[in-house]
Amino acid sequence: MSAEHHEESTVVVQPVDKAKIRLFLKVTLILFVITMIEFAIAFTVDAGILRTAVFIALTIVKAFYIVSEFMHLGHEVKTLIWSILIPLIFLVWLIIALIYQGGQVLLVR
Repeated sequence: MSAEHHEESTVVVQPVDKAKIRLFLKVTLILFVITMIEFAIAFTVDAGILRTAVFIALTIVKAFYIVSEFMHLGHEVKTLIWSILIPLIFLVWLIIALIYQGGQVLLVR
């Protein structure tokens, strides 16, 4: 039998990065406030195009914060950011166009 050699593994403990924790809490608070605004609008404003537009805008703001901080895309190169932002702009345009056209279909009848 051969002799076995055991190496001790050492665990390196990193100090807590308080700046990252503060940023995480800031983004979480922003998302919480936006969600509370959405809830307030949902229970106080009658359904309509304005309410839908506000919900879409607030959802895009929330998506920006989530993608920017939690998916770490906020610190990427501008080309990557634009490659995500330009299709999003067209998607928002599509949603607005579909909402408008859907309203026009109801007016024709």
